[in-house]
Amino acid sequence: MSAARAWYVSAVAGLGLFALHTLPGVSLGFDDFFNRYLYNALILLALAACVLRATRPGRERSAWIALSIGVGLWAVAELIFDFGYGGSPPYPSVADAFYLAFYPACYVGLMLLLRSRVSQFSRPLWLDGAMAALASAALGAAVLFEVVLHSTDGSAEVIVINLAYPLGDILLLAAVVGVFVLTGWKPDRTWGLIGAGLAATAIGDGIFLYQTATSSYAEGTLLDALWPASMLLLVAAAWQPENRSCVTLEGRPLLATPLVCGLIGLGIFTYDHFHPLNIVAASLAGATIIAVILRTGMTFRENARILGLMREHAVTDALTDLGNRRRLVGELERVLTAGVVAEPRLLVIYDLDGFKFYNDTFGHPAGDALLARLAAALDRVVEPVGCAYRLGGDEFCVLADVEPLKIEAFCAATVAALSETGDGFDVSSSYGAVFLPDEATTPSDALRLADQRLYVQKRERSGRRAPHQILLEALYERSPDMRDHIENVAASAVAVGASLGMRGDDLEELRLGALLHDIGKLAIPDAVLQKPGPLDVAEWAFVREHAVIGERILSAAAGWKRVGTIVRATHERWDGAGYTDGLAGTEIPLAARIIAVCDSFSAMTTARPYRPPVAREQALDELRRCGGTQFDPDVVAAFCTAVRFAASEPWSAAA
Repeated sequence: MSAARAWYVSAVAGLGLFALHTLPGVSLGFDDFFNRYLYNALILLALAACVLRATRPGRERSAWIALSIGVGLWAVAELIFDFGYGGSPPYPSVADAFYLAFYPACYVGLMLLLRSRVSQFSRPLWLDGAMAALASAALGAAVLFEVVLHSTDGSAEVIVINLAYPLGDILLLAAVVGVFVLTGWKPDRTWGLIGAGLAATAIGDGIFLYQTATSSYAEGTLLDALWPASMLLLVAAAWQPENRSCVTLEGRPLLATPLVCGLIGLGIFTYDHFHPLNIVAASLAGATIIAVILRTGMTFRENARILGLMREHAVTDALTDLGNRRRLVGELERVLTAGVVAEPRLLVIYDLDGFKFYNDTFGHPAGDALLARLAAALDRVVEPVGCAYRLGGDEFCVLADVEPLKIEAFCAATVAALSETGDGFDVSSSYGAVFLPDEATTPSDALRLADQRLYVQKRERSGRRAPHQILLEALYERSPDMRDHIENVAASAVAVGASLGMRGDDLEELRLGALLHDIGKLAIPDAVLQKPGPLDVAEWAFVREHAVIGERILSAAAGWKRVGTIVRATHERWDGAGYTDGLAGTEIPLAARIIAVCDSFSAMTTARPYRPPVAREQALDELRRCGGTQFDPDVVAAFCTAVRFAASEPWSAAA
């Protein structure tokens, strides 16, 4: 630290003393000492410090080696100028070769320093830097080159050398301006000192060339202080702390650089139209305009990409990558635009059961991970026929094109996808489905209706409005083999009902009626219900009462009267020869007609104590034979179609 302080003190004191000597009206004497010895001592002082910096290890070492070479070349040129030629060299001379070699060495050093100090650039930033460098180079060429060209007389060699100095200065300054633009005009101290040093060199060279061309240069003026000052500023930059940064577009005035550079290029072209400039200035101005055009195109493309990302993010759930509520509403608006003739869709809203307990038990990160897993599983199930969405929290949604006969299996598969069981937790889901556009013609109506049905099912699953579940459990406890029969009847009944156009509450009542069509058998004695042989007349009369008993049981609960009516009519016949009320044809509720067909098929294909099961095709033939007498022929046809589709059910494995 003491050596660095001694260097700074020596540099400032020496430069100040030299500048004082050059001031007009101030004469300290010893002109030869100041103009030759102190002047070169300051440059050698800069060289020594730069070489010392280059010997230190680090990622910037190669940059400072290159800059040390540049300062060394300048120092050699000064020594040749003052001591080799005694201050009066020919022009051009060997010294000019060393002076000019300073520029490429410094340029290499600046590029190496830039690479080591900036960790990451985007292409727009690189183009901004190149654009600013071109614009500044064009401006410099338009000014410095014109001064040199109009003030230089002599051979072509003299003109070339005179132009080489401002060209080198312009390139270095252009590079520094480019770096300033890349850093958002907020350079650190290193780049600030480098810029000041190179600016001092350019100013000194420009004035020197002009005064030399006009024979007005005089040694020992304040102009001479600019060159040692520039070398000392460059070396002072070498000893600043390293500052590696990542340059981004965020927070930058994106239009400022192209606007300023474009105005510079247009200004040069305009001036060139009235007062022709040199070819270098015109070419650089043209390159600047091209860079501005490219940057503008890149900006539009980048803005379009960002706008697309913003739109995508606006309709995408960040946690699961599913569509969010906004995307769902937009898709519903598109689907329902045609009103009642819109393309049919199934809208299903799901709400997870048990998720809050899981979240509270295992923590929010684990809860988020579970939501992501369930969302991925739901998306895989839905992808072939529609889209899945996350509406927020633990609520999901599906909008899909599902054939009526496959709705029950599809819903079962999606519910399975939104379920996960493990040690200490059981997460499942409730859902509410709406058929579009039959049941709703606006997004708000569709979502409201689906929500209502969701929470109806949720309350039923919680036991607050599910008396039928208690009854079914009692029936299953008494006759365990009836569980498969009842569930098969319910599943096939819903599929047939959907294919016949039943929707919403009608379809739900069909499902409940199918589940409860045998609930009256709770009142039938085991001796009759489990009898291995045929029933006698009295026993058949007892069995036939189970439909009436079922209706009485269900009608005792509020809101279950219509389901009770369906259960009562499940053994009526199309020809009127059935029981309990002798209804015929369309007098029989459609739900009861459907359950009758599904119940008979299940009974025929299931083993009973008094007979083996019937083959599926044989059972279907029996249903067709009885269509128009015992069964509604339209229901039989729909049932046979449903059975045929069941073999190719894509969600059967998942369900």
